[in-house]
Amino acid sequence: MKTIDDLEVSGQRVFVRADLNVPLSGDTITDDGRIRAVAPTIAALLERGAKVIVASHLGRPKGEPDPQYSLAPVAVRLGEILGVPVDFATDTVGDSAKAAVAALADGGVVLLENLRFNAGETSKDDAERGAFADQLAGLADRYVGDGFGAVHRKHASVFDLPARLPHAVGLLIEKELGVLKRLTEDVARPYAVVLGGSKVSDKVGVIDNLLGKADRILIGGGMMFTFLKAQGHEVGASLLQEDQIPLVQEYLERAKANGVEFVIPVDTAVAGGFPDVKGQSPVADFEVVDVDAIPAGKLGLDIGPKTAQLFAEKLADARTVFWNGPMGVFEHPQFAEGTRAVAQALLDSEAFTVVGGGDSAAAVRTLGFDETEFGHISTGGGASLEYLEGKTLPGIAALED
Repeated sequence: MKTIDDLEVSGQRVFVRADLNVPLSGDTITDDGRIRAVAPTIAALLERGAKVIVASHLGRPKGEPDPQYSLAPVAVRLGEILGVPVDFATDTVGDSAKAAVAALADGGVVLLENLRFNAGETSKDDAERGAFADQLAGLADRYVGDGFGAVHRKHASVFDLPARLPHAVGLLIEKELGVLKRLTEDVARPYAVVLGGSKVSDKVGVIDNLLGKADRILIGGGMMFTFLKAQGHEVGASLLQEDQIPLVQEYLERAKANGVEFVIPVDTAVAGGFPDVKGQSPVADFEVVDVDAIPAGKLGLDIGPKTAQLFAEKLADARTVFWNGPMGVFEHPQFAEGTRAVAQALLDSEAFTVVGGGDSAAAVRTLGFDETEFGHISTGGGASLEYLEGKTLPGIAALED
């Protein structure tokens, strides 16, 4: 797999597939982590005299332009981070894009409009996807894949385009792959995995694979209630995936047979309804209960303090920790303490700590932690999980020679 050091880029039009899928509130970027993550690759190419064309998706538009998913605010923030002007093309392969690319000087950069405004980007039809990749290839001389958050997608700009141009991996993907190898090859033990988020079904593949690799698996978030139900507890009105209970019971049995420790919450913070995370109004009926005493009409929204202490103890002697998924509704202060406790436990340990992207990475920043104190904060939660499941990532396979 070639790196950007292996590409001749001076005076060349270099297409950088980034992941700039940042959260927006109107035109305001609420978390610029993904922009900052790809900036070193873009800066390195600019320093070597490349004409850099940056492209990304944002959100889930339905294959046509949608103003709420425009990358225009991202162009402004990218320019601020790079310290250079970033031109913005108001389309992806149309007149605006062609004119902006033609006007690029050596060491210049343009950001194209949202790739997913074109149906060919995400099409399942190889010919339609390939035709869009041909249009993108017409804009550039070289390709650099650095959008780790999208490499598990078989999309035109991720999978098809690299085959049409001399290509290499960017600095971010190179770093992400190095970290993931530390989680799968010659792992420092004890190896603890913390899994949260809402649904067991989202984590089935990674749990299945980790049962043969991890020493401890700690379960929090909404998915914990399916585990609790599988153990015979009543979970009130909490999120529950009834259809996953037999599989969870199988996992618990396999873990016992393989010597893998499952750590399930012993208490939970509950309320009568989902909290107002925008207004953050106090929840009057907030209470903490043991998992064998969840009231019938209430739903669990965070792990409780006894569980937070238990998790901290189980992480204290770990040498490697992978964390994916918040422990509760961290956006609301009354239900953020479990996620805060896990983040602090990672910092307090001497382990190599990896925060697996998505909501976990957002939680670290939202709760005010210094992200540089963690071993690595991934930009791709889904991609990280699929790698740990042992799946082939289309965007990585396309960059291999």
